[in-house]
Amino acid sequence: MSAATAPPAQAAPEAGEPAARRTPRRKRLVPYWLLLPGVLWLLVFFVVPLVYQASTSVQTGSLEAGFRVTWHVQTYWHALQLYYPQFLRSLLYAAVATLLCLAAGYPLAYLIAFRGGRCRNLLLVLVIAPFFTSFLIRTLAWKTILADGGPVVALLNSAHVLDLTNALGWTSGDRLLATPLAVVTGLTYNFLPFMILPLYTSLERIDHRLHEAAGDLYATPLTTFRKVTFPMSLPGVVSGTLLTFIPASGDYVNAQLLGSADTKMIGSVIQSQFLTVLDYPAAAALSFILMAVVLLVVTLYIRRAGTEELL
Repeated sequence: MSAATAPPAQAAPEAGEPAARRTPRRKRLVPYWLLLPGVLWLLVFFVVPLVYQASTSVQTGSLEAGFRVTWHVQTYWHALQLYYPQFLRSLLYAAVATLLCLAAGYPLAYLIAFRGGRCRNLLLVLVIAPFFTSFLIRTLAWKTILADGGPVVALLNSAHVLDLTNALGWTSGDRLLATPLAVVTGLTYNFLPFMILPLYTSLERIDHRLHEAAGDLYATPLTTFRKVTFPMSLPGVVSGTLLTFIPASGDYVNAQLLGSADTKMIGSVIQSQFLTVLDYPAAAALSFILMAVVLLVVTLYIRRAGTEELL
């Protein structure tokens, strides 16, 4: 072959190799760059406040002299000794409200998922409609609904329901306000959408042909629900109970507006310690104790439920 017909010489491999290496490397870094805003958000608004609160919980001093870190961990024990009734009360109220939300929300979510039809979107809008109103205004509305001498009290009194709740210690006399029942009612109403939406999402994924197959095997509607529908909706049940129980256990608005000194929850104590008593170490210690207790309860609950989708 002559020199005139010889193929042109290829570029040296050394010049192309760095660019070839850079391109895959950039592609590998793209997911991390996309995660960066979320990581920064968590660092600034979660990790940094958490570390600051942890340092505050082991400080000593006063507002006039200032607080300084002395690693006074006894604050946790003293706070728990003083306010353990409020801790237990908060967990009890949150658990009862969660069970009531499940009892009221599951039938509604089932109705929307399987019987909603053309009205499905409208029903979902009605479920989330309370979010368009302030949490505080909604709670104040319940103060009017449960007012002494109102129609709700008269109806429950005529049906002798208040006699039963009085025996259980959830109401006092012929009134609902400033009682545990009023606080639990407010918690149930305010956090009910957090139960309905996960339940609806889980139920909506169930294949309708499974119900038909159960019917072909001569299963009754109750058996179909017990063997097919409810087990397949367990992820929604677990998600809904967690989304309801966690914020309800730390709530203080309902206890403040609908309850009394005898129904004070731990959220009210923390708010009072921060803004009224100005005992910042005790408030921070109570916050960490509440977070640890809720985390322990949630972990045990998830392990007990055995829902792999949430583990």
